Amino acid sequence: MTESSLPAWAFPPPEGFTAEDLDNIPQLPAHTELIDGSLVFVSPQASFHTRVLYLLETGLRRTAPADLRVRREMSVVLGRRQRPEPDISVIHASAEHGPEQTAYQAQDVVLVVEVVSPDSEDRDRNRKPALYAQAGIPHFWLVENQAGRPAVYVYELDPVARSYVLTGMHHDRLKLPAPFDIDIDLTEIDQL
Repeated sequence: MTESSLPAWAFPPPEGFTAEDLDNIPQLPAHTELIDGSLVFVSPQASFHTRVLYLLETGLRRTAPADLRVRREMSVVLGRRQRPEPDISVIHASAEHGPEQTAYQAQDVVLVVEVVSPDSEDRDRNRKPALYAQAGIPHFWLVENQAGRPAVYVYELDPVARSYVLTGMHHDRLKLPAPFDIDIDLTEIDQL
């Protein structure tokens, strides 16, 4: 493949891409994220990833109060050069601006969830939590695959340090009082 046959987005601008660029780049692959001004492409997901997302999404929808909404795979603008796409976000209902909306703002997000995948381990465990915390998102969950079952690591934001503090690890049941009353039977993944 010659340089001239590559799409224009294969060559980033000298200062990197911006959050607004994601909505204007033609033929960009689905679920492309922007981390530190660079485009990040997502590999196809494994069955575990898909089943965990379904389990958590339905559990959160069932328990979320009326003023919150649960969204799957929607990007969040954290800054000029940061627009990751969390696996799941819980947002304020007032952040909804119609069916053409492509992203939410960090201040509208209450919780982000990342399910670790082999191709994104470092981003999911290190870079993205740091970005979410710096942007002030109050709650973060990291989900790991432990022998086919989800292990959910729950974090809350320390607003002074702008970093997350581990508040619990959950294996069979995810029962929490914050950011709202949540009760999800994680063993239900066996039936999915």
